[in-house]
Amino acid sequence: MTTSLSDLASRIGGGLLSFPVTHFGPEGALDIDAYQGHVARQANAGAVALFAAGGTGEFFSLTLEEYGQVVRAAVEAAEGRVPVIAGCGYGTAMAVEFARSAADSGAAAILLLPPYLMNAEQAGLVRHVQAVANAIDIGVILYGRDNGVYTEASVARLAETCPNLIGYKDGVGDLDALTRIVKGIGDRLVYVGGVPTAEMLALPYFSIGVSTYSSAIYNFLPDLACRFYDAARDGDAAMVNAILGDFFFPYIALRNRARGYAVSIVKAGMRIVGQPAGPVRPPLIDLTSEEEGELARLVDVGRRLGG
Repeated sequence: MTTSLSDLASRIGGGLLSFPVTHFGPEGALDIDAYQGHVARQANAGAVALFAAGGTGEFFSLTLEEYGQVVRAAVEAAEGRVPVIAGCGYGTAMAVEFARSAADSGAAAILLLPPYLMNAEQAGLVRHVQAVANAIDIGVILYGRDNGVYTEASVARLAETCPNLIGYKDGVGDLDALTRIVKGIGDRLVYVGGVPTAEMLALPYFSIGVSTYSSAIYNFLPDLACRFYDAARDGDAAMVNAILGDFFFPYIALRNRARGYAVSIVKAGMRIVGQPAGPVRPPLIDLTSEEEGELARLVDVGRRLGG
C-alpha cells in the first residue's frame, strides 16, 4: 500500500488497530495459509491497520527468515485494503536487520519495540531509535514499554531528528507522562494506546488525545472490539462501562493468571470461535483446558455484547 507518511499516520489514528496472531502448526512451524486467511478476515472486519508480527503475533518467537515470510504474507493478504505495520525489536544491529526486512517485505511502517534485555539511559535509547529509523524509509512507530520507556524530551528529540517517525505507542499506562508527551509534541505524531487489553484505558486515552489503541480481542471477537471502540470514541460511558463489567473485567482476571497469557488467551479465543491459530511457542504456555472452558463461556457473553 503506497501512501505518504502523514497520510499513514492520519489513517492509523482514525480507527481501531488489529494485532493478528501468528499461526503455527501442531509441531510449531509457520502455517502461512491459515495466517493469510485470518489476515484477510481481519482486514475486512473494520480495523484501519494491521500490525503483523507484533507482540500478539509473537514477534519474539520468529527467526528473521520467518519474520519476512509473515510480513510478506500479511501484505499479500491485506491486498492494499489496510496498511500493514510490522513489529521490530532486539538490539540495534538486529533491529536494523528486521526493519530492513519489513521494508523489503512491503510493510508501510514498523512498530519499534524496546531493545533486548538491557536497561539503558535515555541518550542510548535515542541513539538506538535513530539508528533503526535512519536505516529505512518507511514509517516508524515508537513503542514505549518495559525497559524502553521514553521521556517527553526523548520523544521530542526523535520527532525532530527522525522524519519518518510517525507515532508513539504507550505500553505503560502512565497517563501523566503520556499527557505530557501528547500535549508537548502535538500533532507531529499519532498516539496509540498499547497497554495489555488497552480497552481498559480507552476513555482516559481518548480524553488526552490518544485517538486509537491496539485490540487483541479483535482477533476473535471483532464485532465486540469495534462496538466498544465506537462507544469509547463517542464518549458513551454507559456502554463502555457495561462491556467492561460484563466482559473485560473477567477476561483480564483470566488473562492475569499466568505470565504470557496476554498472547495465549487470544490464541485460545481463536480456537473457541473455530479459527484455530495453533499453540503459542515456548517460552509461552497455553491456557489449561479448564481455563479455556471459562473463556468459552465468556466468549458467548462477548458475542451477545457485540450484537
